[in-house]
Amino acid sequence: MVDSTHFYRAFQPDHYDIFLTIDRQKKLFSGQTQISGQARLQAISIHAKFLTIKSVRSDDDQALPFELDSKNDAIRIHLAKTGAVTFKIDYEAKLTDSMMGIYPSYYELDGVKKQIIGTQFETTFARQAFPCVDEPEAKATFDLAIKFDEQAGETILANMPESRFENGVHYFQRTVRMSTYLIAFAFGDLQSKLTTTKSGVQIGVFATKAHKAKELDFALDIAKRSIEFYEDFYQTPYPLAHSWQLALPDFSAGAMENWGLVTYREAYLLLDPDNTALTRKQLVATVVAHELAHQWFGDLVTMKWWDDLWLNESFANMMEYVAVNALEPKWDIWQTFQASEVPAALQRDATDGVQSVHVNVEDPAEIDSLFDGAIVYAKGARMLVMVRAMIGDAALRKGLKAYFAAHKYANATGADLWSALGDASQIDVGSVMNSWLEQPGYPVVEASVIDGQLTISQQQFFIGVGKEIGRQWQIPLNANYAQAPSLLTEKSSQLGDYAQLRAENKLPFRLNVGNDSHFIVKYDETLLADILKDVTELDAISQLQILQDLRLLAEGQEISYAEIVPLLSRFSRSRFAVVNMALFVIANNLKKFVEPDSLEEKQLRQLFDHLSSSQVARLGWSSATDESIDDQLIRPYVLSASLFAKNPNTIKSAHDLFEKNRQQLSSLSADIRLFVLRNEIQNFSDPDLFKQLLQDYRQSSDGSYKADLTAALTATTDPVLIKLLIDKFEDADTIKPQDLRAWFRGVLANDKGQQAAWDWIRQDWQWLEETVGGDMEFTTFITVIAIIFKTAQRLSEFKAFFEPKINVAGLTREITMDTRVIENRVNLVEKEHAAVNQAVSQQIN
Repeated sequence: MVDSTHFYRAFQPDHYDIFLTIDRQKKLFSGQTQISGQARLQAISIHAKFLTIKSVRSDDDQALPFELDSKNDAIRIHLAKTGAVTFKIDYEAKLTDSMMGIYPSYYELDGVKKQIIGTQFETTFARQAFPCVDEPEAKATFDLAIKFDEQAGETILANMPESRFENGVHYFQRTVRMSTYLIAFAFGDLQSKLTTTKSGVQIGVFATKAHKAKELDFALDIAKRSIEFYEDFYQTPYPLAHSWQLALPDFSAGAMENWGLVTYREAYLLLDPDNTALTRKQLVATVVAHELAHQWFGDLVTMKWWDDLWLNESFANMMEYVAVNALEPKWDIWQTFQASEVPAALQRDATDGVQSVHVNVEDPAEIDSLFDGAIVYAKGARMLVMVRAMIGDAALRKGLKAYFAAHKYANATGADLWSALGDASQIDVGSVMNSWLEQPGYPVVEASVIDGQLTISQQQFFIGVGKEIGRQWQIPLNANYAQAPSLLTEKSSQLGDYAQLRAENKLPFRLNVGNDSHFIVKYDETLLADILKDVTELDAISQLQILQDLRLLAEGQEISYAEIVPLLSRFSRSRFAVVNMALFVIANNLKKFVEPDSLEEKQLRQLFDHLSSSQVARLGWSSATDESIDDQLIRPYVLSASLFAKNPNTIKSAHDLFEKNRQQLSSLSADIRLFVLRNEIQNFSDPDLFKQLLQDYRQSSDGSYKADLTAALTATTDPVLIKLLIDKFEDADTIKPQDLRAWFRGVLANDKGQQAAWDWIRQDWQWLEETVGGDMEFTTFITVIAIIFKTAQRLSEFKAFFEPKINVAGLTREITMDTRVIENRVNLVEKEHAAVNQAVSQQIN
């Protein structure tokens, strides 16, 4: 009986010889793959999907019987013997536009449509390019040879350097032992910039010639310094000769860590160094650092099976911040971690039914659903931040060096990592972390004064309805009172007489100082009042944490949102960017309690004006030469708030800037360009301007400018223009499928466009599924809807449309989760509506 899931158990490949002939004009390719390995059974399975198999032959050129099993993406092969075997498979296939397997990527240069060929093999798409055992554990070496309809001046790239070129065929050096999903190649008319690290690794950035050469510089510098940083931090050399970074015009994920040939969306690699907002530079730097962290953690050592995906992604997500903090310390990038990754993890992880970080999965169709950014990436990274804080960098680096040495060119599990870190730190890391890894959710720690005793207790925190089943965690408390245990392992603990403890410590009692542990705190009235008395004197992260925890407690209906509203003005003059972020997250959440064009919405706009006016007056629209990084990051929050408030001076200033720069809108400062464009579309737009900006979007190759245009154009309130946009959703020459989600979300979040966007996705779901289905981004269209819907009517419509699809492989978890997310929001709005709006009214009167 052949195992239908883990083919590696019956056959362990050692080496592949892959020869591909690719015809771009006909969108066809043919191949011959010779595989050598150890067969434990005579009946084995090899993965193949969408491949037309011409023949399977043994090493002595004898035909081998085979059957196709499309349900399991398999070729069932009957070998003549067990043990060491070699066989060849000849096949043909089509290039598709699915952004999976081998596919063309389109762009325009001087008005001419062109293409480059690229690949995307994670998670299970290598089998669309060549027959293989397409499982992470099935590591082997690969010899790759490619022939294509080559034109003069074109470039071809692969994981390894090219070894020779003969008779129109490009041969590449044999790879190190690696997993199939990390193989990559690309070719086309490319430009590049190269440099070399201190240790001799060649670094390159490649892109189409539709981009200015200077757009490659920033990523080249970050990539070089990242490799150098990781070689030092991991105390393990980068094992390949080069590290290429390639920007693909069509790419479904953000980036992919193919060993030696990392692929990216253009917007996540290329930028104009002369006019790019700091947030965009930080995004590109962290994406590059993330993918290069994978070259060790994921590529050199790979998870054994997809259930340990977190081993790859959680670690790379933490290390991107460790690296960028070392490379650009002035950015204080850990504040970005606190402002983006932490709230994403806490929000998602509080919904009952959420997946744990470690998830058992077998069905290939379900594997892509594991890529939950808030859990496997953000929560997993936070777990590792907890570990780092617990054991320290010296032990972390020692443990990682041992981990890489023990498992290089092979596979590992979570237990292997905990073992290495435990040996290095002499702490039982595994026993602490398993409570976080194996069970979903996180605790709220309640801190209370009960009968004079300072008492802490833990209980699982839920947003909305949740089933309490007695889960407990081993919680690194990070308290500011020495009398608190370093680790809370029990349900509750008494710390002593509160009055005495307060007198001894001379500070309000606080938990999770630094906000590195994955829990929130609910202080009783006495303790919270003590903290809030001088809250603005706390450091930035502590202020962020207070606002964040209060917001989550309100979302979980453990306190009322109405209790938070009066606190907001205390933080409105803060000079800390992360505090402003937390403040306006709460303020923007208040929008769900008002109806469009109502008196309540008008009052909320007044509150926004109150919260933003002093900062807008202080910062204005232009950056000062000596402006702090915090001020650069605060400006977008307060300008956005002031425009929502319909402040007449802010609207006029934005319009004046538009008029002044009408002929060169892309040259507007990237820090404020979005707000100028959106203001124009919402308050001064005409159809001609709208169409001009849509044409600018189509023609521009600047990812930052295109993102601003997307956000501006989807904000239109004109029904005719909204219809025009929706009509472009399926026009790939205007909106690439990879970018469609942002356009859909923009229109759906627009009160005037929501119905049209919702009607479109329901009517054209089949088209969407055919275009981006099977891709790890596909289910996020459902997530986007769940983020926005807030009424009982929309909940009913969501259920009516998606519940019949709940058993579709890959959609089950997302539909179930997102139904709960909308239900929780609807219940919260119904319960809190009156109290919240009364609180807002009191703040403006």
